[in-house]
Amino acid sequence: MKYFFPVLALTLGLLAGSASVQAEEGHGSELMSSGASVRDQASLQRGARLYFNYCVGCHSLKYMRYSRMAKDLGLTENEVMQNLNFTGAKFDGPVISHMPPALATKWFGKAPPDLSLEVSAKGADWVYTYLNTFYLDPHSPVGWNNLTLPNAAMPFPLWELQGMQTAVMKPGSAHQVEKLELSQPGRLTPAQYQQATRDLTSFLQYVSEPAALQRHRYGVWVLLFLAFFTLLAYMLKKEYWKDVH
Repeated sequence: MKYFFPVLALTLGLLAGSASVQAEEGHGSELMSSGASVRDQASLQRGARLYFNYCVGCHSLKYMRYSRMAKDLGLTENEVMQNLNFTGAKFDGPVISHMPPALATKWFGKAPPDLSLEVSAKGADWVYTYLNTFYLDPHSPVGWNNLTLPNAAMPFPLWELQGMQTAVMKPGSAHQVEKLELSQPGRLTPAQYQQATRDLTSFLQYVSEPAALQRHRYGVWVLLFLAFFTLLAYMLKKEYWKDVH
């Protein structure tokens, strides 16, 4: 018991620290609900296509292999190698960006992070909100800024899909953003773009924990086994106690 309160205090401290980091990253901005799901294979396939067309040039997925992705997403080796592998990697190799780290640091100030565990680290809603809150900022070195991660060094890779958003400042403030407005439409409607970013978030959620697909399938059988075992245990209990008065 004497160790309980110190451990509790440490746990609460870590939780508070985590919450403060998230609040600092998002500057208090409210996160959108992503609706991401790893159970929708068609969504995962669309998300993979978006990732390899718009993200892999800078961001690696070093814990994901092309062969594992093909198996989980219901794709053939030919489909993956022809449509998703743009770096010349082997089918059983990891997804590594071909951007040299030295050049990335020179262009963006630091090398783009690996995104294998991005959803695990920040959550699906954070990633989804981040992808939906880019806006034009002439004062930024890359020409873009983001409400969820202010002063991000990353240019907006999906601008041609969403279009260009501009920030509307709060009355009497030159720095506080009240809302974002779509000043120039992109190739997709707002609803279509939200679905696209939902697909991309779902894919990154899958990448963060590929075993979740198997875990969901196994979970059904585990629940069935527990139900059967409970019934068997109940019947055994009745048999043992039937002569006890």
